[in-house]
Amino acid sequence: MDFQNILYAKQGPIALLTLHRPPTNSVNLATLLDMEKALDEVEQDQEVRVLIITGAGDKGFSAGFDVSDAANADRTGPKGQEVWTRIDRFPKPVIAAINGYAFGGGCELAMASTFRVMQENAKIGLTELNLGIIPGWGGTQRMPRILGKAKALELILFSKRLPAQEALAIGLVDRVSKVGELMKDVMEMAEFLATRPPLAVRAVLKAVNTGIEQGLDEGTRVELEGTQLVSKSLDAIEGFTAFLQKRKPHFKGE
Repeated sequence: MDFQNILYAKQGPIALLTLHRPPTNSVNLATLLDMEKALDEVEQDQEVRVLIITGAGDKGFSAGFDVSDAANADRTGPKGQEVWTRIDRFPKPVIAAINGYAFGGGCELAMASTFRVMQENAKIGLTELNLGIIPGWGGTQRMPRILGKAKALELILFSKRLPAQEALAIGLVDRVSKVGELMKDVMEMAEFLATRPPLAVRAVLKAVNTGIEQGLDEGTRVELEGTQLVSKSLDAIEGFTAFLQKRKPHFKGE
């Protein structure tokens, strides 16, 4: 598959999407369209169980919206919100490997991911107000859900740029990696997630997202649907059989 602004690669059950517009890896309309095609590929590829998103080079994960692409702003705004929301609701785990600064839309991309692993010398924040605009790719919604209203408003209104350890302390990221060890740490996470039962993983992601977005009643309804689906699966038989035989299960997503 041919891309203009991203790199896409597969290592067995793990897909790697790299924003490739160094040094800042800012996001324009073409990048979003590339990412959309890559997400289609990942979703349809039954072999892929985990997606990693990172940035090219060693300076930036992503500086967010490319202000030089202002001519396409009317399309880029809605498309960015759409693609980031798709990542948030993606049926497979998505790990953001934050290799450098993640500001504005880059921070929003990280927050849309299932997990966030940040290199110790990186910084993160929603800095849009410095430009007289607001976070427009889901940041006003996801940051309060992750951090709570008051802390999120503090970070947004003051355009704070948090170092990795502070981001970890408040729960904005899940793990901090030493310089040079980020991708090793992220690959270890991805390799473990790739061994989990795919049908059950998909059901959990769907139930959790539904509950957060639509409330407890709808969330528990989707949870019950997921329970009924996976309980009839070959993976469930394999899981119980492996437990009784005291061996590791081998899940096939069936």
